[in-house]
Amino acid sequence: MDMNENCCKNEVFEYIKSVYNAKVENPWAEYPDFTTFKDKLSDKWFALIMRITGDKLGLKNNVPVYVINVKVDTLLIPELIKREGYFPAYHMNKQHWVTILLDETVPVDDIKDAIDKSFTLVTDSPTRRIYEATMKIPRGKVATYGDIARLAGNPKMQRAVGNALHKNPFPDKVPCYRVVNGKGELSGAFAFGGPHEQANRLRADGIEVVDNKVDLSKYRWMS
Repeated sequence: MDMNENCCKNEVFEYIKSVYNAKVENPWAEYPDFTTFKDKLSDKWFALIMRITGDKLGLKNNVPVYVINVKVDTLLIPELIKREGYFPAYHMNKQHWVTILLDETVPVDDIKDAIDKSFTLVTDSPTRRIYEATMKIPRGKVATYGDIARLAGNPKMQRAVGNALHKNPFPDKVPCYRVVNGKGELSGAFAFGGPHEQANRLRADGIEVVDNKVDLSKYRWMS
């Protein structure tokens, strides 16, 4: 194997792990050189590193090469695959993904930029931004639906915040119980554990709850 190829692959591999704290998996026993990278919150792939033979990409040899698949803006694909080192996605949706050689044909910084964009395309959504904002609320503090809407990028989507938190699929990661209304009142329909569970969890955080209400002047998190 070419030393440059191995160094490039290793640098890209470590970049994904360190920057995105990704879930790294080798899901196919018969393909030990196929590694997927998932966002831990959404459990969605945003990159796939593989070792395949060049002929699989249309190259005029069958020498094994490392490649990475990343998601890209559909409108950019026709121009990207005209560049050296870029190919229509191998074994993935060619309308949304491309394959990039990891042999220094494409500068490593360009590959890292492609990974960044892929992660954003795969994971970014108003719901995700709501969950990420909620995850920032520290123990012993609360935020209002309006606070979370503002932190998620749209002060007007308070209703969307309520809907997203009510359907929160990550209750162990996203502390939705730390979100109250603009008066400090708790939700009467807290989805996880019944109507008293939100108060119980807030008290466990050290927050005083009186008449199903929190004193915002004392416990509101100001980011």
